Amino acid sequence: MNWKPLLVIVLCAIQYNLYSQDDLFFEKPPVFPECESVSVDSLQACFDKQVYTKIFNEFQVPEKVTKDNYKGEVVILFEVDVEGEFRVIYVDAMYRELKEEARRIFESFPKIQPATYNGNSTFKQYSMGIQIPLVDQSVTTKDLSEDEELAELENAAKSEYDSVNQNLKPFSNREYSSTLNIPFTHSYYAQFDRNINLVGTNSHTGSKPYMYEDVAKYYDFEAEQAKLAKEKSSFAGRKLWNERFVRVEGKDYWFTVDPIFDFEVGKDTEAEFNSTFNNTRGIMFQGGLGKKLTFYTSVFESQGRFPQYFNQYAESIRAADEIAIIPGRGIAKEFKKDAYDYPVAEAYLSYSPVKFFNVQFGQGKNFIGDGYRSLFTSDVASPYPFLKLNTKFWKIKYTSTWMWLKDSRPEATDPEGAYLSKYMATHFLSWNATKRLNIGMFESVIWAKSDNRGFDVSYLNPIIFYRAIEFQTGQDAGNAVMGLSAKYKFTDNIYSYGQFILDEFSLDDITGGNKSWKNKYGYQLGVKYFNAFKVKNLMVQAEYNRVRPYTYSHNTIVLNYGHNNQSMAHLWGANFSEFVLIGRYHFKRWFANAKMVVGERGLDFNTTGDNFSYGGDIYRNYNDRPSDNGIELGQGNKTTTFFTNVQAGYLINPATNLKIFADLTFRDFNPNTITNTAIKSNTVWFNLGIRTDLFNWYFDL
Repeated sequence: MNWKPLLVIVLCAIQYNLYSQDDLFFEKPPVFPECESVSVDSLQACFDKQVYTKIFNEFQVPEKVTKDNYKGEVVILFEVDVEGEFRVIYVDAMYRELKEEARRIFESFPKIQPATYNGNSTFKQYSMGIQIPLVDQSVTTKDLSEDEELAELENAAKSEYDSVNQNLKPFSNREYSSTLNIPFTHSYYAQFDRNINLVGTNSHTGSKPYMYEDVAKYYDFEAEQAKLAKEKSSFAGRKLWNERFVRVEGKDYWFTVDPIFDFEVGKDTEAEFNSTFNNTRGIMFQGGLGKKLTFYTSVFESQGRFPQYFNQYAESIRAADEIAIIPGRGIAKEFKKDAYDYPVAEAYLSYSPVKFFNVQFGQGKNFIGDGYRSLFTSDVASPYPFLKLNTKFWKIKYTSTWMWLKDSRPEATDPEGAYLSKYMATHFLSWNATKRLNIGMFESVIWAKSDNRGFDVSYLNPIIFYRAIEFQTGQDAGNAVMGLSAKYKFTDNIYSYGQFILDEFSLDDITGGNKSWKNKYGYQLGVKYFNAFKVKNLMVQAEYNRVRPYTYSHNTIVLNYGHNNQSMAHLWGANFSEFVLIGRYHFKRWFANAKMVVGERGLDFNTTGDNFSYGGDIYRNYNDRPSDNGIELGQGNKTTTFFTNVQAGYLINPATNLKIFADLTFRDFNPNTITNTAIKSNTVWFNLGIRTDLFNWYFDL
C-alpha cells in the first residue's frame, strides 16, 4: 500500500486544525511594565504608545536640522529580541545627525518582556516613523472601539485639507533645473549665450526655446538672480523686486502664478493719430508634478495701436472677416475706431520619461538657428499647436516637430467660410563634430488638409526623409525644403554661424547660367562677439541674410511656407538681402540694446498693368512669374529699407523679467514705385513702457 498520499492528507488536515485554534498558537507582543495590567487585545496599542512616548519625551532634534527648518520623517526598523532587548536594524533619514539620535534613543530603551508565540519567547520586528518636527504620536496608539475608530477616521478625513498646508516646503526655485522652456527673447538669451557656447561644451543651441535643465549645466540661474536681489522684507517689496507673485512647493509638486503686464505709450511722427499704445493684461501659471512632468500656460488680453507702417502691414495680412493680424501675435478685431483687440493664449506640457528624451505638446512657437533671423523655422508668426520630440545622446540632438497651421486669407477660406488648415513637419539634427564645430541638417514639409487627406501618418515617422515621402505622394501634395547649418567657435568669445535653405533643386538650371526661377535657395552668415572690445557683458552680432525669389512659395494656394498669413521663416518672405547689426549690454539690472537693419527687397506692383509675382510674397502662386529665366534678387518693385532702434531700461523683477524701458526707432522704407501695397515711409517712433518680457516683438518689417 502506498502511504504517501494518505500522509499528505493527514498533514494538511493537522495544519488546518492547528492554524484554526487560536488558543494553541497565540501571539503576544512585547510588554512594557506599564502594560502588564492591560487586556491582551490592547497590548500592541500599549506597546506602541510607550515607544512613541519615550521618543517624544527624549528625542533631541539636532541643531542643524532645526536651523534648516527641515520637515520630514525618520524611518526606523528595529526588533525586540527573545531577551526583550531593543536592537536597531536600519535607520533612514536625510541627516546623519538624525540617524545617530534615533539609534541613541532605541539603545536607551529598557529591557522588557519579549514577545511570545504559543507561550514561547520570540523576536518581533517593527518599522516606525518619527515625524520631524516632533509630534506626540502616542495619541494615535490608544485602543479604540468600533465607534471610536469610525470617529477617528472621520476626523482624519476632515483634517485632510489642513494637512496639505502642513506638507508645504520652502520654495526652492525648482523651475531653474526643470524641463520648462526658458521664455525666448533675444535679449534674455544673450545673457547666457556665451556660457553655453564655450569651446569644449557639448551643448546644442540650434533648437529654441531651450529648457532650463539644458542651460543649467552652464549657467547658474539662481546665483545670477541672487546677485540682483534687493534687501526687501515686506511682502509687497519682495514680490515687486525679487520674487514671483505666488510660489507654492510640496514634496512632489510646485507651481507659480504671476500677472503679466505690457503697458506702453508712444508717438509716431508719421501717424495721423495722436499716440501709439499697448495695453496687455494677463496671467501666467507654470509648475511641475513629480520630477518628469512640467506645465505652462499664459493668457493675454490686449488692445493696441502701433506705428502707422506696422498698422498698415497688420491690415494688409488681415484674416477673412477681420480687420487685421498683429504680426507675431494673432487675429485682431477692431477696438474703438483706430486700434486693435487681439487676445492670445499659449500653453504646453513637457514630459521627460528618461534623461535623453523629452516630449512637448502645446500652443506656442519654435525657432531653429543661432541667429537673429532664421531661414528654417522662426518665431515671427502667430502661436500654433505643436508636438515636439527632443532626443539627446552622445554628441547629437535630434528634434522632430509637428505643427498645425492655418491659412486665414480671405481668398483661402472654404465654402463655409472656415480658414484652410495645413500641417508642417520638421526634422533638425544637430551634431557636435568637434569641440568647436557644430553641423546641423534640416528638412521640412507642408501639406494641406483636404476632403481626401488629413494628417498624413507617413510624416509622423520622426526619422524618415520627408523628400522621399513627397515624391511618393506627388509634388503637388506637399512642399518640402531642406537645409544645412553650421557653427564654429573661434574662441570662448567669438563664434560664427550660418544656414543654407534649399526649396527646389534642379542641377541643369543651377549650372545652366540662365538665372532660372527654380534656383530657390537662401543663406545666412553671422558672427557673435562676447565681452566685445574687452567690455564685460557687451555682445555684438553681425548677420547677413539673402533669399532668392520664389523661395518658400508654391503653386498650390495653401502650400506656402507660412501660417496665419505670416512667414514661418524670415518675416520678409523671399527676394531680399539684408544686413543686421546688433549690440546688447547689461550691468546689474540696467540694460541697453541697439539694432540696425539695412536691406533691399523686390516687391510686387499689384496693379492692373503689372500683376506678376516677382517672388517676394510667399503667398503668391509662383506660376504667376513674369519669366522663367533671368530671375534676379530684388527684381520687381525694388525697395530699400533702413531700420534702427535704440532701447534702454531697468529690470524691475528678475524672476518674472518685468522691465521698464524707453526706445527710439527710425525707419525709412523707400520703394522705387509707390503703389497701394508699397507705401513710402519715413518715421521716427518714440516709445516707453513697462512689460513682462516673454516673447520677441519684430517691428523691423
